[in-house]
Amino acid sequence: MAGGRRAAGLVVHWGCCLLLCCAAARGLEVSMPAVVEAEAGSTARIECSFYTPENSSSTSINWFYMDRNNRVRLCRIEGTRLLEENVDYKGRLSVGEDQALSISRVTVQDARTFVCQVVEGSHVLGENQTRLHVYKVPEAPEIVANTGGASVQSSEIPEIARCVSRNSFPAPNITWHKNGEQLHPEDNMVKMPSTLTRESNGLYTVSSILFAHVTREDRHSLYHCSVHYRLRGQRRTAESRRVNITVFYPAEHVKLQVLPSSALVKEGDDVKLVCEADGNPAPVFSFFKRGLDDVWHDLSSLTDTSSGVLNLHDVNKNSSGLYRCQTLDLDDMRQLEKDVELVVNYIEGVRVKMEPSSPLREGDSVRLSCNAHSPLSLDYQWRDEKGRMIGNGNQLFLSNLTFETSSNVSCKVMAPSVPGLEQSKRVAVAVEGKPRIVSISSPLYVRQDEEVNLTCKAIAFPRPSVHWSVNGTAHEYMEDQHIASNLTVRVSHDLLRAGAMCRVSNVLGVSEEHIQLLDQKIPESKGVIIVAIIVSILVVAVLGSIIYFLHKKGKIPCGRTGKQDIARNTSI
Repeated sequence: MAGGRRAAGLVVHWGCCLLLCCAAARGLEVSMPAVVEAEAGSTARIECSFYTPENSSSTSINWFYMDRNNRVRLCRIEGTRLLEENVDYKGRLSVGEDQALSISRVTVQDARTFVCQVVEGSHVLGENQTRLHVYKVPEAPEIVANTGGASVQSSEIPEIARCVSRNSFPAPNITWHKNGEQLHPEDNMVKMPSTLTRESNGLYTVSSILFAHVTREDRHSLYHCSVHYRLRGQRRTAESRRVNITVFYPAEHVKLQVLPSSALVKEGDDVKLVCEADGNPAPVFSFFKRGLDDVWHDLSSLTDTSSGVLNLHDVNKNSSGLYRCQTLDLDDMRQLEKDVELVVNYIEGVRVKMEPSSPLREGDSVRLSCNAHSPLSLDYQWRDEKGRMIGNGNQLFLSNLTFETSSNVSCKVMAPSVPGLEQSKRVAVAVEGKPRIVSISSPLYVRQDEEVNLTCKAIAFPRPSVHWSVNGTAHEYMEDQHIASNLTVRVSHDLLRAGAMCRVSNVLGVSEEHIQLLDQKIPESKGVIIVAIIVSILVVAVLGSIIYFLHKKGKIPCGRTGKQDIARNTSI
């Protein structure tokens, strides 16, 4: 049974199933698949199966391919031997044990009809044919967005992107998609012309350009292209990456705001007025302020017209008012504007009133009143010159005043609703009076001819001056609210006898204190007593040392007998 076996191996189909075409000649049936599919560069295997009676003589196979309507001999097969190979296919043909014909390194030019003819001698016993389909999977599509962007006001349909796919067979087709949905041609709205090019290697390159009108919403749209081709009877698709294009559109809304919030702006702050428009590209910005005469004053010289930001530095209450941002679209010359009120919070006119306003004396009382002007609710605090809080409210009452309580008192005015907004005013609460001497270095023990420091400290307002009744080197300094004077003198006989006088004075009076100097010389009677005490101590120390020495030598027994001997000797 020559050629009676069906060829084994993988047969590629482009249809839904293997179709067998049969031809009868003298009772011989030749079976072949209607279609075989193979990828370019691979090996195509074409089966040719037939059955012959056992008593038939040997048969052979002639293979042909169709070139248009002409039959061209490909090869002749006897048994498993390949004979008379076609020059165009030389080196690419082979035959298997089942007599199936294999074509290696398939090219797109091999996409044609192949005929298997079974002959015995010069007689044709039967034949059939197979259509060989060659395919090449296209490369992934490449997409390039239009870098120039597209305008919603364009009178012509703007270009969105270009797509190209190379090296495919047979020719594929390209579709366009926006946000995942396929686009279709639409008169005066969407166009997508395509170009198909067959390269020298027989493969196809397909390209397409998408033209479409855009809207403001398309600034977020994503576009991609898809290449569609058929493989083994199935529709396949390869997609490009997603791209976005720049969409140009005029502004429809303008927003103007104060940063930081206008409710919290205070004198001395740096403020930004930020104007934003929803157009692309950004329009030209201009700023204006309404004056007291209701005339708008141009502030564009203070800002960059492309930034939309007006910077105001170190604002004060005069910076308050109505501001306007105006935008101009250079494409259609359309203008939009927005106003905002800037309120600069302030505290001014802080003053402190003291009652009574006449000069204060020690023991007097005083009332301090603090007032300020502001459109906000205010709080008041009183602090001393060391920053310690001494009261709340806009009034402070101080009683039983002394020189020591004299100080600078400050009134701190704050606006709780605007953090950091505060002003202070300082007032001097001065208690006037003649000087009061608070300390002197008396009495002072000295020796004649030595140098000593005499100290005198006093307090008073106005500031007093210090004078000494003796000559010396004086050093005067302030200590807290006190004035202190140190006088360096050499002790003389007259100074020991008379002492020194410290005299402190100001325009309101004089105070004096006497410093007594005492001689440190030791009296004679006291010296004799001290000497006697010292001698007694030395005698006791010597006797103790002698007794200790005799005891160590054994001359003085320490037992009971020894004590009795000592007692006996004592009684004798």
